[in-house]
Amino acid sequence: MRRHKVFLFGALALCVLYLLQYCKALHHMLMLTELYTSSVNLEALGFLWRGNVRSEMKPLPGSRPSDTGLWEPGDDREDQGNAKVGRRIGHGGEDQWGKEQPDSGNVNRMTVTLPDPKGPWGELHKRSIHLHDDPTSFFVRTKSGAYCFREGTEIAFLKDDSGQRVQAAREGQRKILHAQQEEPKSAQGKSARGKRLVKCMCRQGWHGPHCGIPTMVQHSNLPNKGSLMPRMVPRRVINAININHEFDLLHARFHELADTVDLFLVCESNFTAYGNSKQLHFLRLLLNGTYNYIRHKILYVFLDHFPKGGQQNGWIADDYLRTFLSYDGMSRVQGTRPDDVFLINDADEIPAREGILFLKLYNGWTEPVSIHMRKSLYGFFWRQPGTLDVHSACTVAMLFAVYNGDGISLRRRDYFSMPGFRNYQRESGRILVQWSIGSPVHYGGWHCSWCFRPEGISHKLISAQNGDFPRWGDYVEKRDLNYIKGLIQTGGWFDGSVGEYPPTDPKEPMYAPKYLLKNFQLYSYVLENPYA
Repeated sequence: MRRHKVFLFGALALCVLYLLQYCKALHHMLMLTELYTSSVNLEALGFLWRGNVRSEMKPLPGSRPSDTGLWEPGDDREDQGNAKVGRRIGHGGEDQWGKEQPDSGNVNRMTVTLPDPKGPWGELHKRSIHLHDDPTSFFVRTKSGAYCFREGTEIAFLKDDSGQRVQAAREGQRKILHAQQEEPKSAQGKSARGKRLVKCMCRQGWHGPHCGIPTMVQHSNLPNKGSLMPRMVPRRVINAININHEFDLLHARFHELADTVDLFLVCESNFTAYGNSKQLHFLRLLLNGTYNYIRHKILYVFLDHFPKGGQQNGWIADDYLRTFLSYDGMSRVQGTRPDDVFLINDADEIPAREGILFLKLYNGWTEPVSIHMRKSLYGFFWRQPGTLDVHSACTVAMLFAVYNGDGISLRRRDYFSMPGFRNYQRESGRILVQWSIGSPVHYGGWHCSWCFRPEGISHKLISAQNGDFPRWGDYVEKRDLNYIKGLIQTGGWFDGSVGEYPPTDPKEPMYAPKYLLKNFQLYSYVLENPYA
């Protein structure tokens, strides 16, 4: 009997300890909004922007640490002449990026023709860019005091000062959401502030007191939705991608995220992932005006060498593409803040605008952030079961403090075991909980694998890295265009198997990015099966 009492007391003590730990974690979650909105707390994160980051930054293979040009937040880098775009100048007026990198870490390097440094484009791959705040007014303050997200709110249903509805139409089709907000000062300048019941009426697909939370976040596993608050000043979003020949999907990305992403870091190499030389096709399109509609938001990153060991082990080359992209790209971005968003994707991964806009406009979410993407093969018409859930985003602070500025580390799922993780979590005063935009039901983006015409698929087979075995590009018959057309027709794979695909309809929600659907005829080869 006595042993049973001891056991019960021990179990009770453990329960109390677990309860206290849970309360502590919950307390930290509720503090997220205050930590993000308080400028004092942002200054308290200054430890991230001083020597701590530089000391942990990994140099690029084949270069001396002093030659990497890696930028750490907090460096005093004034924008020369207040120009938005300018060359990055090193100490003493010497162009650090003009130095020849040592070849000890590279097995292949070749000379290519780049824009004339004295021409209108200058040295495009050496320019830097200064981030500026987005002046867009995303939220509106109504006469009744409600603070509502413009895009997500049915403005016609908002109430004026007298509490009368401005317009009554189709009542019951929208969801009325209430929020306790501070009443603004009156026109007479009264200083007293009170609380009153104000209303934002959300359009379909938007949720929350301010109608700014999209469905893909509302139905996600984000643990602290109740503490989300809109920001007064939006974050800046930096989207980093590597490009080979996914140019149609690149158009889809740019149009999907044009008003949400502040800067696109686009990395192109004159080597394929296999190590063969290739032409700089994206640079050619950039120079001939193909991307003029988004050119002001593109920072071109040029990788002119192939990493040592990449031909024997293709995963070395695959990882190095993202490492160089994040190191070189972020070293040329000026004016970032610790809570800006760094987003890295493969070229065939397109995040939905609404989810990224949420990261831009709201405080209170945790990090790192994954994205549940709708999986497709050869085109959006072959939808694969499940979703692709990829670690894709974090704050700039976490990128440098935990991942040492390396984008490939963000893509991996072992962030909690990295040396800087515990220190960053402790110093920031937050509990870091990974969560995903979207769910297996509510997609947060699209992953369209091998979505090319037959010629593009054949080119991808030849260019593929030497690590994802079997490497189908090594088999001549697999590169035959008629064989590839047969795969597209049936949804089969190169090993002879044919998957089971659920039926799809271009009219279904989240079928494909909106830009592709609006230009259906132009991109019909990925929207409907051309060989069915």
